[in-house]
Amino acid sequence: MNHKKSVNGRVFAFLESAGMLPAVCGILPRTQNGTFVGDHANSGCSTSGKPSGSMPDGASRMLALPNEPRRPGFRRRIVITLLCACLPAMCFAQSDAEFAKANQEFAQGHFKEAISGYEALIRGGQCANVFYDLGNAYFRTGDFGRAILNYERALALERHHPEATANLQIARDEAHALEIQPSNLERHLQFASVNQYSIAAATAFWLAIFAMFTLIFKRRRSARTIAVSICCLLVLAVAVYAIFTLERGSKGQALAVVTGTDVQARLATADTANSVLALPVGSEIKILSTRGDWIYAALPNNLRGWIPAKNAEQVRL
Repeated sequence: MNHKKSVNGRVFAFLESAGMLPAVCGILPRTQNGTFVGDHANSGCSTSGKPSGSMPDGASRMLALPNEPRRPGFRRRIVITLLCACLPAMCFAQSDAEFAKANQEFAQGHFKEAISGYEALIRGGQCANVFYDLGNAYFRTGDFGRAILNYERALALERHHPEATANLQIARDEAHALEIQPSNLERHLQFASVNQYSIAAATAFWLAIFAMFTLIFKRRRSARTIAVSICCLLVLAVAVYAIFTLERGSKGQALAVVTGTDVQARLATADTANSVLALPVGSEIKILSTRGDWIYAALPNNLRGWIPAKNAEQVRL
């Protein structure tokens, strides 16, 4: 037993003197004088937490402590977030200031300046009240055609706008404007707006899909689920038909207002063609097609004719 220990001791001493034993601290090899590479005062390891002395690159990377992660874009992201949060408020504040300035011009009787201010606001976004105020400004300048046009635009955005409805009727009376009468079906369907029909159609569609999936994956098919599916499909069909009818009706996408003076609807696209109907300023038409600088339109009194495109503007922008 003692013989084995002495043999092992001699082998260990030989390997140690040759520098072939691994270092106890880290993976640093021993030097010829028996110390570790990078030892400070024979302490065995550096206490700084980082490897010292001359080491292979791989060992240095392996022993180096990880650095604190840098975040160079952190402050930038905070600034961008704050700007995004403050920008809408700044835009609203600017719009309010422009709206107040236009209202002040209107109150002082500077109607042309007020018109410019309201139109600048509309270019930034449509609002029923701004169209209403713009109609009032045009009314004060005696431009009944554009006054009626903007009252119509206000009502297209907000159907229940009592001031716009009242002023629209006053402007029509002043201009003797003609109005396209809705059909009986349109009158019955106008108890709701296109947006309300759209919401009803979307709701009925998803309820019908849910009911159908229930019928497919459920073992027992209840009569109540079948009835709900049928009712949803009926509501969907009615809502879609109402949207189609109203959008193609007298107050739909094709509605336009005559803004020119002394406009004559003619049988052909020529100023010398026979006249079909004299259209006072502010009269309603329904655009059916266009050809060059002419519009073929449905007119009041169930007539049709051609008018110059420059003399009419569509209500829907």
